[in-house]
Amino acid sequence: MINKTTAQQIVDTVKDVCGHDINFINEKGLILASTNPSRIGTFHEGGQKVISAGTTLEVFESDTLLGTQKGVNIPVYHKGSLAAVIGISGDPQEVRIYAHLAERITLLLIREQELNAASRTLAEKKNHLLQLLLSNDRELTARLSEELKAFHINPRTPKRIFLMEFKASSSPESISSLETDIYHFLETLPQCLYSYQYPHTFTVLFDSSDLKEIKGRLSSFVSSRKENLKVGIGSAEELPKLGSSLYTAKTALNTLRFSEHQISLFDELNLEILLADIDEIHRKSFLKKSLQKLSPEDIQLLRTYFQESCSLLHTCQKLFLHKNTLQYKLNRIHRLCGLNPRNFHDSVILYLAVKLLDIPGEEPFDDTTLHNDTILP
Repeated sequence: MINKTTAQQIVDTVKDVCGHDINFINEKGLILASTNPSRIGTFHEGGQKVISAGTTLEVFESDTLLGTQKGVNIPVYHKGSLAAVIGISGDPQEVRIYAHLAERITLLLIREQELNAASRTLAEKKNHLLQLLLSNDRELTARLSEELKAFHINPRTPKRIFLMEFKASSSPESISSLETDIYHFLETLPQCLYSYQYPHTFTVLFDSSDLKEIKGRLSSFVSSRKENLKVGIGSAEELPKLGSSLYTAKTALNTLRFSEHQISLFDELNLEILLADIDEIHRKSFLKKSLQKLSPEDIQLLRTYFQESCSLLHTCQKLFLHKNTLQYKLNRIHRLCGLNPRNFHDSVILYLAVKLLDIPGEEPFDDTTLHNDTILP
């Protein structure tokens, strides 16, 4: 009843609320979706017991059942049939309420899926059509031409995907209000399809020939919502390769983690493409090898030095330093970390390290943590 993508959205949403790992278990006792990716596809004995008994199972000690940790495993029934089992890790007394929350969300989504296709709103039809196009099924894409024309979309011209990600902030605007504004904004865009991936992402298809206009409108819309919105725009692709535009839109969006900008166009990216895909373990390892012995003041000096294209004159002017003082500080950095900012090869390494340092990690990580020997797992 619930597909893998929807199941993953359920567990991610509940974890955002409670902070505990969640498993979505299918009728065979296999984990369909999980906030711990390594568990997806594995057997969950506790879930199987729930399926067999038809009742909630609370486990008070880990590893007493295969693939099962301490927590609550609750069956989800719809119209008298078992739809899934929700498992949540933690003290049963503490997490029981969140298991019921996941159960309610699952039932709501099942009922939503049961809506007759004929009763879909215009937005729902656009959502459904876009999801079909993103399936990368060439034969299916060819059959959707007439449906695209009904939305005044030319199936023969290259298309792009942009992803708009929104989040709560310190601004007074509520998430629901922001979401409504986004819907209204998307309705004004020419020849577009869009879908909403709960809880915080819109996927939008538009004609590549409209890039300049779309980007301009996006800039105006997000400019007053600097704390709330980020947009990644993918490459131009023919409809059968639309998945490639989605992939590059995700890459563009990821680059905004270490940028002050709100919009990123994949076509304009260079080094950022590589930096966006470096995982947390390798990022921390590289930073430890290159910057660990430097102080926050040293790193800020390097930031300015690279911002001024390694110009001693311009760096001195920016930092109000005498040339001899700057040279002394750069030589000191060389002595401390073994990398010379005035040598091309070494400066490339230091530049990459400073850029990586500006990428927010999964855990708090800033200049001051570089002296901590425990930054690597």
